[in-house]
Amino acid sequence: MNQPEMGVRRFGRVNWLGLYTLAKREILRFVVVWTQTLLAPLVTAGLFLMIFTIAIGPGRGDVMGVPFTHFLAPGILMMTVIQNSFANTSSSLVISKVQGNIVDTLMPPLSPLEIVLGYLAGGMARGVFVACAITAGLVLFLGLGVAHPGILFAFTLLGGAFLGAVGIIAGIFANKFDQMAAITNFIVTPLAFLSGTFYSVTALPPVLEAVSRANPVFYLIDGARYGFIGVSDSAPQTGILVVGLTTLVLVWLAWTMIRTGYRLKS
Repeated sequence: MNQPEMGVRRFGRVNWLGLYTLAKREILRFVVVWTQTLLAPLVTAGLFLMIFTIAIGPGRGDVMGVPFTHFLAPGILMMTVIQNSFANTSSSLVISKVQGNIVDTLMPPLSPLEIVLGYLAGGMARGVFVACAITAGLVLFLGLGVAHPGILFAFTLLGGAFLGAVGIIAGIFANKFDQMAAITNFIVTPLAFLSGTFYSVTALPPVLEAVSRANPVFYLIDGARYGFIGVSDSAPQTGILVVGLTTLVLVWLAWTMIRTGYRLKS
């Protein structure tokens, strides 16, 4: 039997079976507890819409030419998507580290990039599942139609990849749940809430508007709004470029951390 040359994996350039297995594990993690990971975000998004509608009422007037509830809905959808994508990748890594079974992921013949992509697949899948559920609810109960389905889907995937990569980095950095909670409360939540979810950034003072436009999550919210109701504060092409490049940088950073074993092999 011919043996592979030194440095050449017998699985080939890409271990497709290993990558598929890791991705499947990450997807099954949230599917088996769907009431917590899929139903709960749908209920939370509905509560956000109901509370804002009751609190502000019809007197709020239109925003960017559409009713306030319609303006609000895509932002809440994307905010929910990114929060769930982040939670999927970060919780998986932190739980594995706390329980001491992270070695089960590091030992198999998976390259650092394959590990990153496997975790990202789970985060992106959860984001897409949540987006589909919320979109169905918005269409059914608010009577909204999707203006640009392809753009909405593209930004959903980008949002899942972006916050999924952030979740991998946070999960590698955090060694306990308290550290992860701090990252969620002081980084992820402010990025989500201060990104134009509940308002148009053009209504902000110039300095705050510039700060908001420096936040990649703003482009995710804005892109989802354009995909859903056809209005936005910036061109969707700009959003895809900004978020795409930022995601590539984050994926590279996650790959570097896994390749070097940072806070994983100590």
